[in-house]
Amino acid sequence: MDLATALGLLSGLGVVVGLIMLDGGHFGAYASEHAVVVVFGGATAATMIRFPFSVILHGLPMGLRYAFMMRSVKPQTLIEEITRIAEMVRRNGPIALENMEISDPFLAQGARYIADGYDREFIRDTMERDRDNFLMHLDEGSKVYRAYGDCAPAWGMIGTILGMVAMFANMSDPSKLGPAMATALLATLYGAVIANLITLPLADKLHVKLEEEDVSRSLIIDGILMIRDQKSPTLVREMLVAYLPHTHREALMEEAA
Repeated sequence: MDLATALGLLSGLGVVVGLIMLDGGHFGAYASEHAVVVVFGGATAATMIRFPFSVILHGLPMGLRYAFMMRSVKPQTLIEEITRIAEMVRRNGPIALENMEISDPFLAQGARYIADGYDREFIRDTMERDRDNFLMHLDEGSKVYRAYGDCAPAWGMIGTILGMVAMFANMSDPSKLGPAMATALLATLYGAVIANLITLPLADKLHVKLEEEDVSRSLIIDGILMIRDQKSPTLVREMLVAYLPHTHREALMEEAA
């Protein structure tokens, strides 16, 4: 589980709840059906206009799943494991990979292709297609959440304007001015919280994970192809080190030495 995402959401909610409690803890004063309908209904409708229904149904749950549950694999760890696979193939041949335990599913898929004797072009085309499809789905999820985050504050403002229109229409009754103004402002509050605490941060988190997965899966594809070409483990390691920043390259090469 991604602790940063969970801790960030809990901390943000804690700040909002704490401020409400400092003001007296009257949570009922911050509840508004008008604001809920305007912000959630309007933002959902606008997002549905931007994207096909299938993309929304696929992007929303995928975004939540990978923002919270997707594990982060360091390139250094992948290079070590790919080097270990190359050493196994060098000593015992490709058939030895059938009984080898590999933690990363995408890397395990490539090792299975080597063990089954598929040719180089098939392995490259299939794994690149899998990588591109996976990255496309992550990008769709990021775009859906970003679109929702863009719409929520705007619809909050629309709710505020509608509430102020209702308030000015009842200027003759001073007892209705306070509740009408509170309802109007709550729409802006809901839109700002949804956008800045939930949807936009999740969109950015998915974009970061997309970049990480692009690097990791490209590294795996290159490593699998070099193992398929029967390159030496040392050469495999040195070629894959190019994916790392310079500081990490030196540390990894020192460990190998």
